[in-house]
Amino acid sequence: MKKPFDVLILFALVIARVRIDTLADVAALPQRHEDARRLVESWWPAWSLNLLAHPESDPVSMMLIVTAFGLLALYLVADILSNEQRPQNTHRLKLILLYGIIALLVFGKTILLINLRHIQGPVSYSHDGGVIQTEVTIDYFLQGLNPYAEDYVDTPMAEWGFSEYRTALYHYPYLPWTFVFSTPFYLLSRALIGWFDQRMVYLLLFALTLILVQKLARHPQEQLIAIAVVGLNPIAGVSMIFGENDPFVFAWIVLGLWLVQPGRTKPDTRCYLLGSAAFGLACASKPTAWFLAPFWLLYLLRDQWGDSLIPPVATWRAHLSAVLRRAWTLPVVSLLTIGPWFVWNPDAMYDDVWRWSSGQGSTGYQIWGWGASNYVLGLGWVADRFEYWPFIIPGFIITVPLLWFLLRQQVRSNTMSMMLYAYVVLLLPFFYVSRFLQPNYLGYMLGFLALAMTVDEEFNSSGRDDNENKNKI
Repeated sequence: MKKPFDVLILFALVIARVRIDTLADVAALPQRHEDARRLVESWWPAWSLNLLAHPESDPVSMMLIVTAFGLLALYLVADILSNEQRPQNTHRLKLILLYGIIALLVFGKTILLINLRHIQGPVSYSHDGGVIQTEVTIDYFLQGLNPYAEDYVDTPMAEWGFSEYRTALYHYPYLPWTFVFSTPFYLLSRALIGWFDQRMVYLLLFALTLILVQKLARHPQEQLIAIAVVGLNPIAGVSMIFGENDPFVFAWIVLGLWLVQPGRTKPDTRCYLLGSAAFGLACASKPTAWFLAPFWLLYLLRDQWGDSLIPPVATWRAHLSAVLRRAWTLPVVSLLTIGPWFVWNPDAMYDDVWRWSSGQGSTGYQIWGWGASNYVLGLGWVADRFEYWPFIIPGFIITVPLLWFLLRQQVRSNTMSMMLYAYVVLLLPFFYVSRFLQPNYLGYMLGFLALAMTVDEEFNSSGRDDNENKNKI
């Protein structure tokens, strides 16, 4: 019997996706039954809604769930009945079923919450920063105001969450590409339907992400696994449904990866420049993307760097020239996007993006999440969650030597797989010892880990395909 690991992974992901969503519905969406009924009662028979009433899920979500499990059953049947003589037909059917499951459990659920929010109000059914605050920054942008210099006390943000943790009312902690890119969609949506939800942008980019993931992972089973993990990611799925902005950053990096995709017989400078520009936009969206930069630059020079992390001095000028030719768009795009806002009010931007997240000042972000910062609380090293503690010190002590080690590993196997794997290995320890390790960060890392394990390998310094290097990670 062949080992259909895609079936195992998809089965686990669907169960996790559904259970997480139903638990989230019970805990965070107490009005969903009444609101969902209001949304569909004009066309859905009342008797059917009454029969479907369930304490764990509203009727719309329930029908999305049961249909997804039906597609999962068909996926298993398609696998067991697969025709070895025509494997492409089976693979095509599996892809259709997989995309159908993702459409139901992620796109369907997100669209449902967008519509429920529209009838209930801007504070409901959404994330505070990725949706509510980002929409306010678009308004500020269109009014000619600086989102980093303004506060959010007179916006819907003031009604979201627990009052004692509303420090973001005085800060916008994200970088500007999110609201700059979203502004045309905001204007178009308002003109066509009279309202806007930031998740409309996230859904478009998520659809693009799935298409590009399919192109990055070309082996049939690994392609299915990559799409399943990225599309049904247990935590990143929540980020998509409620509107956290990690899928936005993820999409621009995946676009960059596709533009410098494997399978080339020689480096393509034009594609490298476009890919670096896309990565530059990710860096202009959220600082989590910055950690990929050293691995990205090393990867772009894989055909000439050699086997040593520090090449001979005589080659430094040539390497610098090559990296500038292939990646000058990265800093230029990032600086052109971030620079105007920084020049406008550098102290305000620094305060919002760095000082707030490091817990400094009277309205700094609290110690939070699933990381080692809880030891600081548990051992009484601070008086409360809002007190400053120098997490940057253990972060620096751990991250710098780890970065050196990971770059050495990448030099020995300078592939896209190793680049992405090193990125995840660097991110997790850094955030583990930081002020906050948010659950959505883990979902973001899982997506890149899935790509690291499934993307096709490519041209290396010896000039041949390097599929065997995947085993090294």
